[in-house]
Amino acid sequence: MGLTPDHNRDLIILEHIEQDPDATQATLASQLGVAVGTVNWHLKRLISKGYIKVRRVERRKLRYIITPEGIALRARLALDYIQNSFRLYRLVRQRVLEALEQVEQAGYQQVRLEGEGDVAEICRLTCLEHNITIAEDPGLPVISIHGLKIFVNMDGRQVLSQDVSPLSDEITNMSPADHEDRVKHRERGEADDSD
Repeated sequence: MGLTPDHNRDLIILEHIEQDPDATQATLASQLGVAVGTVNWHLKRLISKGYIKVRRVERRKLRYIITPEGIALRARLALDYIQNSFRLYRLVRQRVLEALEQVEQAGYQQVRLEGEGDVAEICRLTCLEHNITIAEDPGLPVISIHGLKIFVNMDGRQVLSQDVSPLSDEITNMSPADHEDRVKHRERGEADDSD
């Protein structure tokens, strides 16, 4: 069901090479925030699978060219990325709705929101959609976001804890072999048990 960190890096590498075929491994490494050796490993793997071709332009300069198979892989990886983003959005939104249900059952129409990032932003939007006002009053229930965890505290006690990380665990724990199998099934138009 998703992109492993390696496949996410493959996607980014393919996108960067498509934009700049003369990109160096050092440039790619700095854009990814990884070591040059990691980029080298990814490039060698992508080359061995036929997704990228490499040409020597000068004595110490290489040019990477994405093959048609590489373009197809990039499209599949991008699609997986988008699908995973929507799955995560839906899961976070469902968890926030469950938290808001607790708040409304306690008779509140306002909450305090603590936290930053995408999960907090989804929480903020969900509150607006359900006419729950976000305010700074210290006496209000607090919806607190810590990474992929959502906590609701009312009257100084935690009444709900929602963890949206099982989805991310499932995404990051998929083996490269499982992902390759999934891609092959999709290419053949076969059903996939992971969806």
